[in-house]
Amino acid sequence: MAIRAAVGVLVGLTGFDSALIERSLTEAFTGRYPGERGEELAAANIKVLNAAIEFGARFQDEFDYRLESRPGGEDRVLLNGNVAIGMGAIAGGCRFISGYPMTPATTVLEFLAAHQNDYGIVIKQTEDEIAALLTAIGGAHAGARAMTATSGDGFCLIVEALGLAGASEAGVVIVNAQRAGPSTGMPTRSEQGDLDFVLSASHGEFPRIILAPGSVEECFTADHRAFNLAEKYQTPVIIMTDLYQAFALKTVARADFDFAGVSIDRGKIVSDEELDALSPDKMYVRHKLAEDGVSTHAIPGHPRGVYMTTGDKHTKRGFITESQSVRIEQMDKRMQKLETARADILPPELHGLADADITLVRWGSTRGAIREAVDRLNADGQRANSVHFADVWPLPEGTVAALESADYLVAAEQNFSGQFAGILRRATGINCDHRILKYDSKQVTPDDIVAAVAQEVSVRV
Repeated sequence: MAIRAAVGVLVGLTGFDSALIERSLTEAFTGRYPGERGEELAAANIKVLNAAIEFGARFQDEFDYRLESRPGGEDRVLLNGNVAIGMGAIAGGCRFISGYPMTPATTVLEFLAAHQNDYGIVIKQTEDEIAALLTAIGGAHAGARAMTATSGDGFCLIVEALGLAGASEAGVVIVNAQRAGPSTGMPTRSEQGDLDFVLSASHGEFPRIILAPGSVEECFTADHRAFNLAEKYQTPVIIMTDLYQAFALKTVARADFDFAGVSIDRGKIVSDEELDALSPDKMYVRHKLAEDGVSTHAIPGHPRGVYMTTGDKHTKRGFITESQSVRIEQMDKRMQKLETARADILPPELHGLADADITLVRWGSTRGAIREAVDRLNADGQRANSVHFADVWPLPEGTVAALESADYLVAAEQNFSGQFAGILRRATGINCDHRILKYDSKQVTPDDIVAAVAQEVSVRV
């Protein structure tokens, strides 16, 4: 009721159309509680709302701001990043999610739990994060599209299981909603401090794909793409978001969340008919060598599709081995996935002038702030543009072409060391001329970027 009262006061102060709020309350309560109870709850909340509106209206003459409804409200929806990730999971065919509650990732689990019966999703709250990823790996092996969601602390705990996913070639999706670290850090604050860790987590080398959506719309797209990538390339796919993006609300177009437009690509799954067609002297080979690095995958349950796999070094049939030649063959096969997957990695997005004096490099949730900063810089006569990476590993085709022609390259990140700039330098040899780094746990703003660019320009001059 307190929230309804607060909204009512704001409606009274701003002169907003209260009929829209009343309709929303009526739909919410009658939809959740059909019948007389829902109607009574809606009426009680509307009564509180109207009383608060009447109170707020007394001070309307002293308040300078007014709010008017925009047309086409039915075509828009209010969402945050975590809800969009949950919607992307549903659209992408997720059938299993396990997790241990950890801010700011918990609401991904909660959203899917609220809709599990509607979409046939199995929800498992585990005793800890490593158990969450292990059960998700089990779900993926069983043929379900499976995921888990955690934060930096929890990602630390899943590292051993992450290696198992890499070795056994399990296509599982992992959401890492970053918060300021290290250790328990600042659970209710935001940062982009986990990229280096996620890229190299677990000992040894194995491919992983890392997506870093930069908006609510990209969160939705990233998750249903993640399931396709995980199954197609049979490797962990990690979605990097952060506390700001997880909880910040945005009004978005319903058309950007079109479930019917989402395509499902399950990759090289062997059908029952193909297994039936195997000759009696042949058995299915799980880790068979393949030029593109991706073996076929049979879903357990068919008598001709029985196979072994393990976290130990194994042969193409899944048996443990210490053979050097087999080690090289299987390692080369798996690592080839990174090159093959590059064709499905989103290219960098250019915003601003084509012939700019300053190019800002961004990834993840800094997208909106830096786009606005670029527009403001150009309006003020400073020629600027930005290059946004929504997929950060493997680096997309066109990365070098997008950056090598920049006159002055500036990395803008929310961490201490400029982690993505370091990845660019190691992988391409391109070095950023300057780094704008914010690590006070608060989200970067357009003002931050504009001020930092102005200071750097004055230093260069």
